[in-house]
Amino acid sequence: MGDPLAGLDDIDWAGLDHAYGSAEDVPGLLRALSSLEEEERDAALGELFTNIFHQGRRYGAAAAAVPFLLALASHPGTPERTGPLYLAAALAIGYDAAHLPSGVGITAWREEVARLRETDPAAEARRLEALVTEAANQQERRARAVDRDHFDFAWALRSAEAELAAYDAVRAGLTTVLTLLGDDDAGVRATAAYTVGWFPEEAAASLPALEALLEAEQDQNVIAHALVAAGLLDGRALLPLFREHLASTEPLSRWAAAIALARLSEDDAPIIAELASSCASPPEGDMAFLEGDLRLYSALTLAALEEAPPEAVDAVLDGLSRTSDEASFPMAEAALRLTFGSPASPLPPFAELTTAQQRTVQTIAELPPSSWQWANLLEILDVWGLPTVQYECRRYAGLA
Repeated sequence: MGDPLAGLDDIDWAGLDHAYGSAEDVPGLLRALSSLEEEERDAALGELFTNIFHQGRRYGAAAAAVPFLLALASHPGTPERTGPLYLAAALAIGYDAAHLPSGVGITAWREEVARLRETDPAAEARRLEALVTEAANQQERRARAVDRDHFDFAWALRSAEAELAAYDAVRAGLTTVLTLLGDDDAGVRATAAYTVGWFPEEAAASLPALEALLEAEQDQNVIAHALVAAGLLDGRALLPLFREHLASTEPLSRWAAAIALARLSEDDAPIIAELASSCASPPEGDMAFLEGDLRLYSALTLAALEEAPPEAVDAVLDGLSRTSDEASFPMAEAALRLTFGSPASPLPPFAELTTAQQRTVQTIAELPPSSWQWANLLEILDVWGLPTVQYECRRYAGLA
């Protein structure tokens, strides 16, 4: 194979931007991914995750970097190929939490970018002002007002175009990613399966490739990634295969099959039981989805059900009670969504809440102080109309 970085110097990197300004340092960082020194490779990958992918944001240099990352991932001479491939997937979608459990809503995404391109700053300012006026409650009005006051139209349009361009750059290279489903390295196969799951427009090519992988694969981590990805791509033709893995004795592939089936609106008792069990005691595995937080993925999936059975509520609250620190706030949001449906402000007296809602508030109120120190949790509670000081929340919930 040829040089995976051929043409790297033909790009005007200095004319492209990333989080810290000019992207002129990107070529050197891409070259460092081929270094024989692990420390140098890791440092370069970390730097790329902070400049062309900065806290989930993608910049002008992101789309330009994608073809080289995919070339490095598929080149046998690259010492470590999983990292470049995972970075390419991250550049395509940002943080995957924004798309789970339903998958990438690419039609709405493209429509929003088209809308921004066709509007002007004054019209967008009027739209944001109208959203503030139409807010359902004080918390929502305050959050929308903050968005309005900090909105920069030029920056928003530039960011939206850069992010969609990065997504389409990976989509253009998806043929390369599909070939990596047959790679000798299990880590590369798993990351390739993770990547193809974000491109519903290419499902016609990706689903047969994932099915072929599942028919031959022995590595449970790869199987789990392929099952979840096939579910995200609406792979209904694979329902018998999903059911087969749901009956497996392997905890990780059983969990992944339940996730895939629930994504396809299958919500019978064995699926609910598997997801409920995983909220309390998630299976072990090195999953890329949600950075490996399988408890959270299970809770989000249960919260997305149209009608969650009581055991789903029990499972999510049990899982929430086992969290601390930063793991608590996404689980708390999932529990609130599951039991309250949508925010209501002000909340009624505690005695007027349903039993499930009361238990949710009490579980949140009893989270350890290490969870309550996070502004993220307090912002969630504020949106849902709950007290943002722990002793006040405990008092509302009738706790000592």
